[in-house]
Amino acid sequence: MSSQIGQDTSHPATTTVAPETLHRSLTVWNSFTLGFAMVSPVVGLYAIIGVQTVVTGGGWFAALAICLVMQLLVATVYAELSSQFPIAGGAYKWARQLGGSAVGQYSGALYVSSTIAMLTTTAYTGGIWLAIFFGSTGGSGVMMVLWGAVFLAICMVLNLVHVKVFKLVIALGVYAEVIGSFGVALLLFFFFRQHPFSELFQHLGTGSAPSQTAAFLAALAIAGWAFIGFDACSTIAEETHEPKRMVPRAIVLSILSVGTVVLFNSAALTLAFNHDTLATTSATSDPITPLISSSFGAWAEKPFLAIVMVAFLACGAVVVNYTSRIVYSMAREGNMPVALSRVTATKTPRNAVLFVVLLAGLGLLFGLNDQAVATIIAFGTGGLYAMFAMTTGVGLYTRLTGRWNPALGELKLGGWGLAINVAAFLWSLFEFINIAWPRAYAVAPDAPWWQLWAVPLVMSIILAIVTVQVWTGKASRSSSTG
Repeated sequence: MSSQIGQDTSHPATTTVAPETLHRSLTVWNSFTLGFAMVSPVVGLYAIIGVQTVVTGGGWFAALAICLVMQLLVATVYAELSSQFPIAGGAYKWARQLGGSAVGQYSGALYVSSTIAMLTTTAYTGGIWLAIFFGSTGGSGVMMVLWGAVFLAICMVLNLVHVKVFKLVIALGVYAEVIGSFGVALLLFFFFRQHPFSELFQHLGTGSAPSQTAAFLAALAIAGWAFIGFDACSTIAEETHEPKRMVPRAIVLSILSVGTVVLFNSAALTLAFNHDTLATTSATSDPITPLISSSFGAWAEKPFLAIVMVAFLACGAVVVNYTSRIVYSMAREGNMPVALSRVTATKTPRNAVLFVVLLAGLGLLFGLNDQAVATIIAFGTGGLYAMFAMTTGVGLYTRLTGRWNPALGELKLGGWGLAINVAAFLWSLFEFINIAWPRAYAVAPDAPWWQLWAVPLVMSIILAIVTVQVWTGKASRSSSTG
């Protein structure tokens, strides 16, 4: 039918495409490495292991595995959409073309705010590892915010230099993760294992969570952080060769490979850890480096920290890259200031990059409360799961109403496509609510009320602002045509 995807259903006044375009310079390997670095086994696992242990007490391996399986369904829907719509902005652009201008505005605001929050989270946790690598003793408050700012500055520079340098750093990040973290996990698993496999499913409910059920739901919520970012492959589609074929492959391959490494690494670390020592850790401490030193010797500490630091920097650089592409896509369609759609002579959306880094830097100020890491992770994750729910929900609705015909794309799933779409939507909605649910036991005892309600509060403010903008825009158009 005429309204099927492939046509922009938005208002013509907001669809002007700026003359600036991005340079198609990425191969499927580059797209995969960006997706791998973005989902990052090191970042995904090392950023949450302390929080998981403090809140759940242990036994969170099953929650991690369930989260991976369900996220594979979401990634499959994204792959199906990208095989038909390889456009900069990814899910924002799909929501706009499937649901119209208003849906696009909600989607864009949600997407940008959540990815910037994700960048803030990556910068804060990455700053911790940066500080440890350089031997800093300042482990909280102002110093951690400053280290996070240094981390952000490096990521910004990597996005503004020549694309060959950017691709090299991302490739190094992938190699560091595969050779370093996975190699370390293999050695731990085969030579330094202290516990039987049953340890992976023990101690659940012995942390701050009041019961095993509460601990399991919290474990699912925290595990959600480990499997986000595969959508980075879709936002850079306009810079990828043969995107209708290559981007879907990169999406699925990145989350599959990362998921395998995360599950194995988490198992190896859990089976090698002394649980009593791990149980006394804090959400912001590094429980992993001491294990590496005690297992392999003190000589291994610096190389291991270098591997982790490179992996975090690669991940942070990719978050800046893909968030700036969302901003660029919105700006060239009039949903953000047009200056953010400008590109340099090397086809880099420099203004968008600077804008993203600035906002993420402001978000780092929340890290002045060094007990807020669980809240920062929840805020950085919750928005993206809301975006997953919106994307899979809009996809499901338009699939059922005939506005979107998936058979026109390169990836053809037949009847399985609908079943996968339904399951992906229900999972995304559940996980968003689970992440946003206020948990007093997951924050500091003296935490302010807004920290406890951070995710629903911020999401409500964003939706309220966009609603005002949508209705103001409608009123303006009505008066101009009246």
